[in-house]
Amino acid sequence: MRLALREVALAFRRAPLLAILGVVTIGFSLFAFGLFGLVAINIRTALREVEDRVEIRAFLVEGARDAQIDDLMQRMQKNPAVAEVGFVSPDSALTRARAELEEFRDVMDGAFLPGSVELRLKEGSRDPQTVDELSRRLKTYPVVEEVRYGREWVEKLYKIRNIAGVAGSVLGSVFALVAVIIIGSTIRMALLARTREIEIMRLVGATNWFVRLPYLLDGTLKGVLGGILAVAMSWGTTKLLAQSLMQAQFFSRDQVLLGILAGGVLGLLGSWLSVGRHLRQVWRD
Repeated sequence: MRLALREVALAFRRAPLLAILGVVTIGFSLFAFGLFGLVAINIRTALREVEDRVEIRAFLVEGARDAQIDDLMQRMQKNPAVAEVGFVSPDSALTRARAELEEFRDVMDGAFLPGSVELRLKEGSRDPQTVDELSRRLKTYPVVEEVRYGREWVEKLYKIRNIAGVAGSVLGSVFALVAVIIIGSTIRMALLARTREIEIMRLVGATNWFVRLPYLLDGTLKGVLGGILAVAMSWGTTKLLAQSLMQAQFFSRDQVLLGILAGGVLGLLGSWLSVGRHLRQVWRD
């Protein structure tokens, strides 16, 4: 291991321009992957904010007694899909309507809107099937006159979330594959420059692992440095976007560390594939 690390350091000192070029190339490939990640995170955040507004509103019959309302609220609160249950009195509903519809506030009176029970759902329980099931259950209570939750809106939101998830997985895999190919090509350039040296090592009895290790460490190190460079460029892009267009969410600390680690893993994988291919060719020749 010590010898392999020394070889990596010597390679950086021998050809610093080539090493820097490799790190920059890897950094830009991971930067493209990072930009996609930022877009995916911000889309997910926007969808989550919209999903937080998903609620079921059960309008109560006129003259509903407090005991009936309390019983309904207690039963709904015990449902594992429900995060919060609230009661909106007719006066509160009227105040809210007047605030939201100022142009019609003069024609609204105390008997304009009925009282209602509002259900906010937990994350992961906002799919159309769960919402529809809760809606049907609410309709079975005699105190409930009508239930509304915007069925078409919930179904469209759920489809958009699924499409975004599938598209994110596919495009993320493509970007990761491109990063591996670029990293492998960068390591391949270093291998071609030392082909003669590898052939001599083969003649003196060096094992595949002995030949591989310096290049695997080299690829991992370049992947980590490229990951740091990609994070820095992504941060700069986020700040520039915030100043010129709109606020955008950046990666969390854990996601930054995971991105740098992913750069190292992709560097290791690209090196492994490139070195293996080169060694098979050298051994065959």
